[in-house]
Amino acid sequence: MSISPLARVASNSVVEPGVVLGAHVNIGPFCVISAGVVIGEGTTVGSHSVINGLTTIGRDNTIGQYASIGEVSQDLKYANEPTTLVIGDRNQIGNKATLHRGTIQGHATTVIGDDNHFLTGVHIGHDCVVGNGTLIKDNSGLAGHVILDDGAQVGYMCAIHQFCVLGSHSNVADQSGVVQDIPPFVMGGGNHARPTGIDVNTRAFLALDTRQQDFVHSLYSMLYQQSLSIDEVKIAVKASGMDFAIAAVFERFFAHSARGIIR
Repeated sequence: MSISPLARVASNSVVEPGVVLGAHVNIGPFCVISAGVVIGEGTTVGSHSVINGLTTIGRDNTIGQYASIGEVSQDLKYANEPTTLVIGDRNQIGNKATLHRGTIQGHATTVIGDDNHFLTGVHIGHDCVVGNGTLIKDNSGLAGHVILDDGAQVGYMCAIHQFCVLGSHSNVADQSGVVQDIPPFVMGGGNHARPTGIDVNTRAFLALDTRQQDFVHSLYSMLYQQSLSIDEVKIAVKASGMDFAIAAVFERFFAHSARGIIR
């Protein structure tokens, strides 16, 4: 066990041998922190939370009450292999959130980046890869193997099907069911989710110059108004890479997308 003298652990919480707690970590009452967990400097864990498995948590995160972090996945093939959950820095994880570690059938790890905001009751399934600056609202869940790219937003009470890819700065409306991939900057809603336009109000879109904004609109038109094939759009994106930096975001999306896009 390695617990910084500057860490604070409530007297009625259980911290097993082998746990590493950095400086200014604060573990609230009635928590259980299992062997193999590493928690970085400045992270706060709310009361009645359980963190177990080979879970590594970075700096300055806030974990709410009754959270379950690093739990065994719901994949029935899981057989207690030493898989992991890795969480970055400055994430806000809400009350009753559940974040599962990976499986050897997937990446063997679930990865959460930096500066994400997960509200109450959010579920992150096994082998998910979540980027930076995302938002998932109350009682929404990512099934296993989902990719949630930088800046993507998921509304209240949404379900994201396994192996889906939600591109950078995409936006899923409340109470939606997503069963196919959503390209960058695209808004989708309904069950099953359908495209509803470009999210022109996201900060990332507003930060683009006019030419790059027009490029995003042109790709949306290719996909949803001109009805070009995915392969044709991929060719257009690749050809535009030298002229538009934002094209790299779409190239990354298409490199991972395998379920087809929402229509």
